[in-house]
Amino acid sequence: MIILDEQLMKRSIRLETAKWHRGSVRLVPELRPQTVIKDDAIPDLLRRENQPTFVTINEKDFWKKVAMDSQFCVVCFTLPYTRVDEIPEALRSLLGQPEFKTKAARMGKVIRVTDERITYYSFDEGKIKGVFDG
Repeated sequence: MIILDEQLMKRSIRLETAKWHRGSVRLVPELRPQTVIKDDAIPDLLRRENQPTFVTINEKDFWKKVAMDSQFCVVCFTLPYTRVDEIPEALRSLLGQPEFKTKAARMGKVIRVTDERITYYSFDEGKIKGVFDG
């Protein structure tokens, strides 16, 4: 399951992601309908789902701030809102990397994707790990 943050609620992002992702693609507001969901509540909501991969462009509130958890994965893209249409293909490319290809491989990781590299820290080690040029 992929869960898109509120900045990625543009219909085309969900549709383009759903074209290649075999699991469901949901939006954060669907996790707790008709309520305001603050960023600090998102980890608790993710734990209620079955091994979700949460995708956001809100890097400043998640990268090195979200508590790592073996039950979910967080992907932080550093793209500005004007480039959110690039998310489906960038996410597909990221999830094609051996380190992130399966749910089991992704769980417990917080991943930061820039134009130059992919960096992540993992639940098991609690430190920055795995810098990939890409």
